[in-house]
Amino acid sequence: MSYLVIKGGHKLSGRIKVSGSKNTALPIIAASILNKGINILYNVPKILDVYCLLDILKYLGCKVYWKNGKLIIDSSKISNKELLIDEVKRLRASIILIGPLLTLFKEVTTFRPGGDIIGARSISVHLNSLKELGCEFEEKEVIKGVFKKLENDTVIMKESSVTGTETLLLFTSLIPKKIKIRLAATEPSVVSLCKFLQKLGVKIKGIGTPFLEIIGNKKLKKKVEFKIPPDPIEAGTYIALAGATKSNLVIENINEDELDAVFVIMKEMGFKYEVLNKKIKIKSNSLKGTKIQVGLYPKFPSDLQPPFGALATQAEGVTLIHDWMYENRFSYINELIYMGANAEILDPHRAIIIGPSLLKGKEIRSLDIRAGAALVIAGLIAEGETIIYEAEKIDRGYENLVEKLKGIGAKIEKLEK
Repeated sequence: MSYLVIKGGHKLSGRIKVSGSKNTALPIIAASILNKGINILYNVPKILDVYCLLDILKYLGCKVYWKNGKLIIDSSKISNKELLIDEVKRLRASIILIGPLLTLFKEVTTFRPGGDIIGARSISVHLNSLKELGCEFEEKEVIKGVFKKLENDTVIMKESSVTGTETLLLFTSLIPKKIKIRLAATEPSVVSLCKFLQKLGVKIKGIGTPFLEIIGNKKLKKKVEFKIPPDPIEAGTYIALAGATKSNLVIENINEDELDAVFVIMKEMGFKYEVLNKKIKIKSNSLKGTKIQVGLYPKFPSDLQPPFGALATQAEGVTLIHDWMYENRFSYINELIYMGANAEILDPHRAIIIGPSLLKGKEIRSLDIRAGAALVIAGLIAEGETIIYEAEKIDRGYENLVEKLKGIGAKIEKLEK
């Protein structure tokens, strides 16, 4: 168990660099087992969720090592084992291994996945979509699946689930028949996974749209290299941090094309910023409240509403946040209220924050990855000392966060207990 000690109330300045995308790295790491060969990945974030997934791959027989900043996965000796290990229970993204294991070995046995408790995130969309293609499942605490033959060539997804879409892409990659996925998710992580699979030799049409056509390949390339793009959620977190602390920051290594919805909110709040050459310069400025409504890409991401909720405590006026995706994602607001925020959770999907509020340092706890990031921002705003317990949850999604924040002047330490 780790905790953070933050001394707040200081303006920050300087440059902070965004790492590789967590939500892209995880499905591509899962995809690396399909070719039973050498996969060389660049810009993979060294975060707990990545390490956890790599431990599962090692358990399955893959060789995994880091060399000169590259992650190398040799999946040539992979074997099918029952995934009845603790790492599966700890990692929500472990669900995406069902697809490649079923198409590789025709059967899979696994615990239900774990991860953040931010609301009901059923895996039924994954299993039901695979059932449409001919898979059969026994669903209890342990999930057992088998695949005998393809029963259908079209899947219409009930919801545009990101990991559900990725599961289908991984499953169909070894099937040499045209399969259509309709109402698929269009998030950047899905697009990157498609590009990685294309490098392996899978034919995919409709990338970036809700309508995908896949023709798999039984003989994938045995060696492939791929660079993980920068993390838009980490970039958005630093944007919220700059606005909340009224700091002049340069956020480097961004993909501006993935941040349109964030830029819209920034303009509404009155940010002074400039985007150029894969970086964004933010100037200190007073901000105003606005309405933030999350949605599926390219709308404002649910993963960024907690950091922007912390930012809203320092904006003039009312901010209304509507997050219809997860019913427990507002738990962090109770911690903000404890610190002095003028806020109220109206119902499981709506909250109101009135600012600016003078926050004071308290002892609080990180509830999940993004809530933890929001509370780090709150701690850096607050007067006095803030202690954030269960800080290891933040490490699941942010690479070297403490060191990066120290580099721009934050008074923050990470301790173990």
